[in-house]
Amino acid sequence: MPVIISPSNNKRMNILFLSLVFSDRKHVNFYEELLAVFVRNGHKVFVACSNDSRSIEPDGIQEWNGMTVLRIKTGDITGTTNLIKKGLATVSVDYYFKKGLKIFFKNEKFDLILYPTPPITLANTIAWAKKYYGARTYLMLKDIFPQNAVDIGMMSTSGVKGLIHAYFRKKEKFFYSISDTIGCMSPANVNYLMKHNPEIGKEKVEVCPNCLSVPEKEPKFKRDNIDLKKKFGIPENAVVFIYGGNLGKPQGISFLIECLRYVRNNSKAYFLIIGEGSEFGKLQQFVDVEKPANVKLLHYLPKDEYQIISDQCDVGMMFLDHRFTIPNFPSRILNYLASGNPVLAATDPNSDIGTIARDNGFGFCCESNDVKGFEKAVNDFIAANREEMGRKGWEFFKENWSVERGYEIIINHFQ
Repeated sequence: MPVIISPSNNKRMNILFLSLVFSDRKHVNFYEELLAVFVRNGHKVFVACSNDSRSIEPDGIQEWNGMTVLRIKTGDITGTTNLIKKGLATVSVDYYFKKGLKIFFKNEKFDLILYPTPPITLANTIAWAKKYYGARTYLMLKDIFPQNAVDIGMMSTSGVKGLIHAYFRKKEKFFYSISDTIGCMSPANVNYLMKHNPEIGKEKVEVCPNCLSVPEKEPKFKRDNIDLKKKFGIPENAVVFIYGGNLGKPQGISFLIECLRYVRNNSKAYFLIIGEGSEFGKLQQFVDVEKPANVKLLHYLPKDEYQIISDQCDVGMMFLDHRFTIPNFPSRILNYLASGNPVLAATDPNSDIGTIARDNGFGFCCESNDVKGFEKAVNDFIAANREEMGRKGWEFFKENWSVERGYEIIINHFQ
């Protein structure tokens, strides 16, 4: 049920949310779902977001589901795979955001400024806005940059690239210093942040996980996927594993291919891979050349169409590149649990998402360099009571990772 806090216990606030991405008519961003809880509780929400080539919305102010949204024309950030073009646009975004706030929100008064990472390059805008509006600041730490780029070889700590890293690392520390509170995705994220940034006071760091709206209807934990199996030619007795989302370097697609190759003769398991990203071509080549009988690769699907498929699958899968030293928390797990899917998590040794799933009874996990461990997890799911695991995941999701829970954690600072 939606969280509604009585007026006597909660100050009605003006909230400014700053982010590169936000919902438009084609894409619904999960941040909108969290902000909608603030709106339901009587707060006035303003959004400032980037409006690059990917967006179909006009520049400027528009009313959006009870919020005032400022779409700021910037360089090409989300609509390009050109790293140089993307990098220049990301660095310059600070200038455009500050200019936009000065023009459109000059006379507003904000009590709270909310912002996620990426990007840390909004630091100067946030520092200015904090002082200008006299607002509290809350960072929802979703990516730990630049270390995540170093981990997967996109950045270096030495040589010429080391100078770039030093610039962003200095910007990162400034970003943390101007944040009154930092909400991390999991306990492992809190520990990592404190270990590598000891100057941050413990009192300003807490767990504020990724969150999603809880569907009105409880999912069907006992799967009826005969139609799905007929559509894709899946054997009737096969357990259907689904991966949906980005197919890029952070997901360690080479390991995913190794796994699919290793279990290609398992007739009791079938793998649906749905998504897009820079590494999609590698998967396409594997499927085209080796033609595994238990793998189906599909390109990006509209949200509604994908959801119908996900609701009929038996297990959701997550992959993270084994080189990561930062504990990532893929938001994809929320969609799986909302569909009633238990989770197979193949992650780096620093992420705690797999152990959270295992320890709470809604998943199995392995490290993302252990192909035999992946095979074991697949066989464990084939033998498991997946209906019971899905129900445990659903209950854990409702109690810990709902947008209402995220709202409670943030608003607690203003009680």
